[in-house]
Amino acid sequence: MKFLVPGWSAKAALLAGSALAFSTPAFAQNAGNLEGDQVNDAASSASDEISQDDDVIVVSGFRQSLKAAITAKREAAGQVDVIVAEDIAKFPDTNLAESLQRIPGVAIERDAGEGRQITVRGLGAQFTRVRVNGMETIATSVDGASFNRDRAFDFNVFASELFNSIVVNKTASAALDEGSLGAVIDLSTGDPLSYGAGVKLVGSAQARYNDLSEQVAPRLAGLFAWNNADETFGVSASVAWTKYDTPEFGNNSVRWANNATFRSVDGVNCAANPSDSGCSEVRDAFHPRIPRYGLVNHERERLGATAAIQFRPSDRTDIQINALYSNFKENRDEYWGEVLLRSNESKIDLSNYVIDDNNNVVSADLENAWIRNERYRRESETDFYQISGKIKQSFGDNFTASLLGGFSKSDATIPVETTIVFDDRDGVFSYDYSDMKSPLLVYGTDVTDPSNFQLAEFRDRPSSVENKFKTVALDLEWKPVDGLTLSAGPFYRQFDYFTTSARRDSQYCSAFTCAPGTYGAPVTGDLAELFQLGKAGQPAGNTNSWVVPDLDATVAFLDLYNIPAITREGDVRSVQEKVTGGYFQTGFEIDSGVRLTGNFGVRYARTEQSSQGFNNGQYVMVERTYDDFLPAVNLNVFPVDNFVLRGAIAQVITRPSLGSLTPGGSVDEFNFRITTGNPFINPYRAWNYDLSAEWYFAPGAILSLAGFIKEIESFPVSNSLQITYAQSGLPLSLLTSGTPAYDAVVNGTNPNREFEFRTTTNGEGATIKGVELGLHLPFSVFSSGFLSSVGVLGNVTYVDSNRDVEFGGQVYETAFPGVSKYSANGTLYYDNGRLSVRVSGAYRSDYNTGDSGNGNFLEGFDSSFNLDAAVRYKVNDFLELTLDGNNLTDAYRYRWADDVARRNYENNHFGRTIMAGVRIEY
Repeated sequence: MKFLVPGWSAKAALLAGSALAFSTPAFAQNAGNLEGDQVNDAASSASDEISQDDDVIVVSGFRQSLKAAITAKREAAGQVDVIVAEDIAKFPDTNLAESLQRIPGVAIERDAGEGRQITVRGLGAQFTRVRVNGMETIATSVDGASFNRDRAFDFNVFASELFNSIVVNKTASAALDEGSLGAVIDLSTGDPLSYGAGVKLVGSAQARYNDLSEQVAPRLAGLFAWNNADETFGVSASVAWTKYDTPEFGNNSVRWANNATFRSVDGVNCAANPSDSGCSEVRDAFHPRIPRYGLVNHERERLGATAAIQFRPSDRTDIQINALYSNFKENRDEYWGEVLLRSNESKIDLSNYVIDDNNNVVSADLENAWIRNERYRRESETDFYQISGKIKQSFGDNFTASLLGGFSKSDATIPVETTIVFDDRDGVFSYDYSDMKSPLLVYGTDVTDPSNFQLAEFRDRPSSVENKFKTVALDLEWKPVDGLTLSAGPFYRQFDYFTTSARRDSQYCSAFTCAPGTYGAPVTGDLAELFQLGKAGQPAGNTNSWVVPDLDATVAFLDLYNIPAITREGDVRSVQEKVTGGYFQTGFEIDSGVRLTGNFGVRYARTEQSSQGFNNGQYVMVERTYDDFLPAVNLNVFPVDNFVLRGAIAQVITRPSLGSLTPGGSVDEFNFRITTGNPFINPYRAWNYDLSAEWYFAPGAILSLAGFIKEIESFPVSNSLQITYAQSGLPLSLLTSGTPAYDAVVNGTNPNREFEFRTTTNGEGATIKGVELGLHLPFSVFSSGFLSSVGVLGNVTYVDSNRDVEFGGQVYETAFPGVSKYSANGTLYYDNGRLSVRVSGAYRSDYNTGDSGNGNFLEGFDSSFNLDAAVRYKVNDFLELTLDGNNLTDAYRYRWADDVARRNYENNHFGRTIMAGVRIEY
């Protein structure tokens, strides 16, 4: 019997918006290792609205897709959550991360207004493993500061149209890949034989409008599938493409700092009078390092494609080859008007200041201020490739062998990362941060006149990151008697990581000849353009226009890209991991009055690790090996048919972050910080304990409560000490002209300048615990009229996490990075089969992102709330009209420095996005 959930075809549903298909083997593999018979039984009971036609079960409509996902959850061996294509296609989600936030315990981190990475049950993306068509992989993109140079998976690389199911495995089993303390997420592109005999063609087109950019952009997708008449051979291919701009308007302080002496305070020379009350209290208080307003424009283009071939000559043999390609490009353009207090305080005169209760100089007037107008452009591109094959062969009725093999590669490059700087180093400026989120920044110097500036500095920093995976796994399954399944198999994975970067940075006068008394080239009108600040949340009286470098003109003037780029030794590093092992698992189902299901087993993994990097000018390699035996138990008790109690215990690991493993070091020349890795740090190891209760009180309805405890035995922590640069042993060639570190060491103004030396060591353990409450309530439970087409679904998660952080000589207890104490989302929907309307909101409370600098204790983000909506109208069986709205409240994102004072780091917004379109199926 073929199981279609929901509708006529998997990709047709995804693109046309009202149906999805899963073949039994693929869905069984993804949905918590469900057996094929269990999946069919689950489908049969999913809803009394499911129509049956011979051997095909058809589920159509959004409500029915939810019912099918709930039924799959019910029959899973462990704690899982399932999203089928109806959910992805009909939420206004630009990528899979935004779909995942609908699941209990999942929160997302956004970049340029889009979901990028996820947090599951209090553990960030570093602790989550992602498999695409059964293969673990890593996809890398660029965030606001740099590449993701870690194990985290960037979901914004992929268009959601390429996938037809997401399964989040929250509990471990011996048969499930190791490497996650949080969750293993399975993404599936579907099976060609799910589409039925003949040809399927599906197309969709949307127009995307952002109310800040006021531009309309395209979003297109298409599917082709063909099966022979016997449905033993099938091929499918799909493609999705979009190109659009997302503006980001707001302000930024680039953190706050103290312990800096200004040249004068209220007219008193502070160098000559260090004990003056004004000089000392301003020195000890915090001031913004680089107060500024500006625009960051994100121009993105995403192209994705899938192709698959499936051959099933008999019920015993299934052969499938899948290929996936994604290309993600982003041009990031920044336009800033700013004042560079950082490292220039000794040259600035400060007056008329106010210090608030959090010891912040929240307002002041500045003279001889270092005004800097900055233009930045970064061109980045990620190419992701994956090809995998699977052969499944049954030998008799009780024994099955499955062989999986494949290769994936994520190649991310930044060929251009250019900054051009105009300076006016004796300007007049006032700031007022009484309202931390919307400061008042006023220039007393005419910042619209190019002749007041000099072209003082330029930078270009090309870089790249490459991740590669090779996987081979054999799964053997034997059912000696009904209700008992024995499974085992060996596996091999090889992961290769390499990153490098180079620089062509300089002050203008270090690279070219300058006139006496100048610090750069004169700025003419040909080298500048006038920037007008848009809706950045700025108060009345703010300076809203200034000149910035014309990027093309200044690059040509400098002949920048013909200047040799110098490789940064500290940024050249690589890691290779080879993991070999195997597992044994026993699955069982017992029904002797009370139904019991579950599995127990053990997984063995041997990790061979080789780390390379530069240390003291030498490229060194460090090798190590470690072994892990990982037991896991899942037990499900059905005291009655519609109620499930689940329990799980497992030992789990996450291997150390890639940046921490390098034996080399890198220098932060602006914060006087040296960071080096430690190739001998241990993996994160933990015991996970899970308990849940699920009540399926009506068809398609569920009320669930889950509790979890993660006892982390040890985890790497950052340790730091103060040393001089000379004591680090790093060569002076790592320092770049024009940076504070270069000036302090090379020019001899402070040859013993201290640096913070950071490395990673094995730390003590910690505990994460939490509770998830979930509900799906279709109003058809108590109504047969209009309300029978209405329903609500939502969830709330509470997470209590702690870790010890040393700061200022004391140890503080704080939450894990990326962990929100509360997260919630909810959806109210109406779906009568022709018209579908949904409104969905997602909330997460504030969270820290880790250590900060410049005397600030941690940094992080305020709470956030996103409101989305979707409308679908099915004109007929072939045509559907769509309307989606994303971020309808145009919520601002506030980032803070210091967990106590919550000083402004940045505050920005990305606008509302409306998408209108049409979907056609043939």
